[in-house]
Amino acid sequence: MMKKKLIPCLYLQSEKAVTGFGQRNLLGDGDVEKLARFYSDNGGDELLVFDFSSQDEEHDKAIGKIRDICAASEVPVMAAGNIKRMEDVKKLIYAGCACAVLNFSKESNVKLLEEVSKRFGKEKMVVCISSIEEFTANKELIENYASAVLALDMVQDQVAEISSIPVILHTDEQDEEKLTKLLGSDAVSGVSGAFVSNIEKELLDFKDRCKGIGIPVNTYESNIAWSEFKLNSDGMIPVVVQDYKTDEVLMVAYMNEQAFQTTLKTGRMTYWSRSRNELWTKGLTSGHFQYVKSLTLDCDNDTILAKVDQVGAACHTGSRSCFFQPLMKKEYDDTNPLHVFQDVYDVIMDRKKHPKEGSYTNYLFDKGIDKILKKVGEECTEIVIAAKNPDKEEIKYEISDFLYHAMVLMVEKGVTWEDITRELARR
Repeated sequence: MMKKKLIPCLYLQSEKAVTGFGQRNLLGDGDVEKLARFYSDNGGDELLVFDFSSQDEEHDKAIGKIRDICAASEVPVMAAGNIKRMEDVKKLIYAGCACAVLNFSKESNVKLLEEVSKRFGKEKMVVCISSIEEFTANKELIENYASAVLALDMVQDQVAEISSIPVILHTDEQDEEKLTKLLGSDAVSGVSGAFVSNIEKELLDFKDRCKGIGIPVNTYESNIAWSEFKLNSDGMIPVVVQDYKTDEVLMVAYMNEQAFQTTLKTGRMTYWSRSRNELWTKGLTSGHFQYVKSLTLDCDNDTILAKVDQVGAACHTGSRSCFFQPLMKKEYDDTNPLHVFQDVYDVIMDRKKHPKEGSYTNYLFDKGIDKILKKVGEECTEIVIAAKNPDKEEIKYEISDFLYHAMVLMVEKGVTWEDITRELARR
């Protein structure tokens, strides 16, 4: 059965956040990326961003802020507002948005849907409906070229009854009982608006209540029961904690059943403190929370591997990881591709910040973008030539040369490996 989604909203005026729904205290200085991260870490399944800018210059600034939101968010982002032409949709998709929302109260957007759907994919198109006529007059077009309908309050029931594609309800409804009834409809795939955007609402608790009455929602559930775990003499299981992006080992702690179930319920790593003899949610006092990405049991059922999104430092000393005291090390070449790419990138970045006499990298930066592009082009050609040679060694060298020059270009243009890997993962 389709899992129902809770989709908090962010509102932008130019690149500034328009606060509401209890967001003001959290935003403080208008840090909308912080708000996006809060929602994605605390039960939001997707984010919906409305761009309220009016002028092209303001719109470009808003696109930049949407790019920052997409980079900060751990869940997909939909963007709506100020879409007038294909170029606007392209900018949103390239900024990292999973979907662009076309407002069908604008005739220009009705005409635009088929074109942008064919260009970027049906799965990236959502249509916003504010009157039932907007839907019925264009029903075939919408269902052929959009993946979902965003229905506003005044038409949500009518659209949900006749749409053959998923319907997201954007509603000002604040009453939980009424909202739950809306979410329980088979035709409704999710809700956005006032209730789920209020940061004072505990979305994971709301999801737990929805699950209790049979509404399928995205929650943390274990495939293996606690009763099948092999526990130590204290009734606990050790947990090895890794950063989900880098695989760096951050710490080791212990869970009892209460800590395990609390972790699943809240999405925050929770342990049993053996020294204090009490439940311990990591980060509750320091703010250095660990948000769960995955929990994996080992072959003997006696150790958990947790991959987490670590906020700040994992160690009480302030170190990122508890494992920072070297005992011994045999020299070796780290050939992990991501480590090597990042290490080379970091050296190139350091050369740009701290020029070194005689450095070829600094020579390229000094000559400027045209020289860098010329070298990238030349190395591309060298790969093509090498590929015609049966000896794979030559192509290995040429690809290495190309990747180096591509990284010089990345540093020059402010593109990181995380930007690249995030884009590849989205594809």
